[in-house]
Amino acid sequence: MRVKHLKYVVIDGPIGVGKTTLAKKLATSFGSDLILEGPEDNPFLERFYRDPKGAAFQTQLFFLFQRAKQLQDINQGDMFQPVRVADYLMEKDRLFAELTLDAEEYKLYLQVYEHVTVNMPVPDLVIYLQAPVSILKKRIAHRGRHYEKTMSLAYLRKLGEGYARFFHDYNESPLLIVNAEDMNFAENELDYQQLLAQISKPQRGRQYFNPLPNSL
Repeated sequence: MRVKHLKYVVIDGPIGVGKTTLAKKLATSFGSDLILEGPEDNPFLERFYRDPKGAAFQTQLFFLFQRAKQLQDINQGDMFQPVRVADYLMEKDRLFAELTLDAEEYKLYLQVYEHVTVNMPVPDLVIYLQAPVSILKKRIAHRGRHYEKTMSLAYLRKLGEGYARFFHDYNESPLLIVNAEDMNFAENELDYQQLLAQISKPQRGRQYFNPLPNSL
């Protein structure tokens, strides 16, 4: 499937909302490259969940360098190939940093961020997935990553609020806001096909998508 107006699509949203599942299905539909942030590659992440204050800075810097390197490779690659799909937006890195770092760490982080994110590719479409904290907690428990077991509802709530504030002001790319509370991209093909049809349309500004009742 080819969509002429899309070359670079980004899916983002809080932990457990279904970003990676949707990214993989879109990459299959588009026959595209898939860009995943790979939290399992971060050697500091498990330590962060045990000791957020003690390991936040190392965890954040690892993700920053990892993501910047992946997206720099896009700029150096062949932009004439089919759509590229990513399960993160580069700018969201600052969102996590602001939530987890203290004032001095955040100040230093911003200096590094500005240095390593020069000339990042701009998405043709950003898909922001939303779901209540209770749903996120259930999905996180279901996927069974041992290092996420200690993640609190308070942290998820804080993260969800941070995403809402971030995307309230986001205007760098067309934005599709998706109510993913009752959507199951992995198991419900109708959910996915409805969303795929919406994504395939030319997008401008800010759009909203809710599944039709018969897909619930």
